[in-house]
Amino acid sequence: MKKERKSLGESLVEAGILTAEQLKQAEADEGYSGQRLRDTLVRLGFIAEEDLVTFLSDKLGLPRIDLANYIIDPKIVELVSEELARKYQVIPVLKIGNRLTCAMLDPWDIFAMDEIRAKTDMIIEPAIATAAEIRRALDEYYGAKGSMEDLIKSIDQERLDIKDGREIDTNKLKGIVEEPVVIKLVNLIIMKAIQERASDIHIEPEEGALKTRLRVDGMLHEISSPPKYLQSAIASRIKIMANLDIAERRKPQDGRFSIKAEGRNIDVRVSCVPTVHGENVVLRLLDISNAVLNLKDTGFSPGVLERYQRLISRPHGIILVTGPTGSGKTTTLYASLKKINTVEKNIVTIEDPVEYRLEGIRQIQINPKVDLTFATGLRSILRQDPDVIMVGEMRDFETAEIAVQAALTGHLVFSTLHTNDAPGAIARMLDMGIEPFLVSSAVIGVLAQRLVRTICPNCQAKGCPKCMNTGYKGRIGIFELMPIDDNIRDLIASKASADEIRKKALEAGMTGLKEDGMLKVKAGLTTQEEVLRVTKED
Repeated sequence: MKKERKSLGESLVEAGILTAEQLKQAEADEGYSGQRLRDTLVRLGFIAEEDLVTFLSDKLGLPRIDLANYIIDPKIVELVSEELARKYQVIPVLKIGNRLTCAMLDPWDIFAMDEIRAKTDMIIEPAIATAAEIRRALDEYYGAKGSMEDLIKSIDQERLDIKDGREIDTNKLKGIVEEPVVIKLVNLIIMKAIQERASDIHIEPEEGALKTRLRVDGMLHEISSPPKYLQSAIASRIKIMANLDIAERRKPQDGRFSIKAEGRNIDVRVSCVPTVHGENVVLRLLDISNAVLNLKDTGFSPGVLERYQRLISRPHGIILVTGPTGSGKTTTLYASLKKINTVEKNIVTIEDPVEYRLEGIRQIQINPKVDLTFATGLRSILRQDPDVIMVGEMRDFETAEIAVQAALTGHLVFSTLHTNDAPGAIARMLDMGIEPFLVSSAVIGVLAQRLVRTICPNCQAKGCPKCMNTGYKGRIGIFELMPIDDNIRDLIASKASADEIRKKALEAGMTGLKEDGMLKVKAGLTTQEEVLRVTKED
């Protein structure tokens, strides 16, 4: 081991990070104290640990893993025994095939690599983390084993001095939320949600219980929940992760944080709202590493896809995507922008929130606190020489009016509205106060959509563990595309009703939402019950 340690010291001297005299002093101290050279260097103040870890990462070409923002699957932790992990200060973080990535204190420790390889019968790929991060992870992941039930049994409620129904002092709460068992409990909930493909986690206080539910494929499912006495600790732990004020429990708070889990980058949006039984916490999970689909993957039938692609290739006009919250509108808009994004086009968006980052596109997050609204932002965008503009939502007359003017002056504008069907979008714009002749001139197409659950390929709708016994796994879009032709344009200009517009659009070949859904039933993708569930108001 002396050779590897000396190599580290020499490398630091060559890089100008250490002087030869500091290395000599550290090596002498190392022999006296029995510490690793890297620990000695940090203890003597010759180098900050974060700088040392960064140097090692660059020098060895190994990934730097920030364990503070990494959630590890307990099943992966079980691959390496606690005794072995603590002996070598190693924590397994990711398994892909027969390769196990381990965050290590000393990536040059060949004895550690050899022993872990022999015990796991896997190829070990080292990564680098700080000593503090590894110590914390060891306590967090090996401090209690198994399921949530096992973890709860291991909690020493008397030591934590938490009583059912009693308000916990903020100073005391700060200590409780740093307990490894509380951290692991929150991590288990988030990991469970990620593994189940959940879009949201609901932590809901009730009079005598704390309920935890996951939204999977648009439907809420209850899972094992922590005890009521941990309610404040769990809410506060999540608030700390989202950089929120744990002392403030009387008003709503919103925040966000990012984590890595199973090799994926997850952006987590947090909303805390006070209720009569305590703070209700909802976490929205956004997988930013695999977010934007291609249009062909969203569920468009070939004919509708061809017509829609012709629409989004137009040089100017407004294209509206409609549907209720959670119907996939944002995904369709992002996929549309991805399709038309070229080096020749300047595409700018204004959103609330910016859910996914799109390469080559300028994205703006609204901020009403500094008067950056959809309307004010849209005005500014028009001074940025855009070709294509996406407005997250048309919420008011001012935003709609500016969007119409942008479309009429040579810009392609995408936006969303909350309406039940495509013709309803026209009525909504008229209700906002936009003149009929302006709507008929500016809008070139409306796409209404819903998401239906697809039949689980593992059980064919019978129900199995992989689909949480629902018979469904994943979702696909059903669509209603209404291009604005001359006949519909005349109807809009004459203030015709939505029903009249719908009738004319169907005569022109528009396929309704329910009809599109039934085509997917015939194709074996979903069920009639599922289509009727999401279109029952149409």
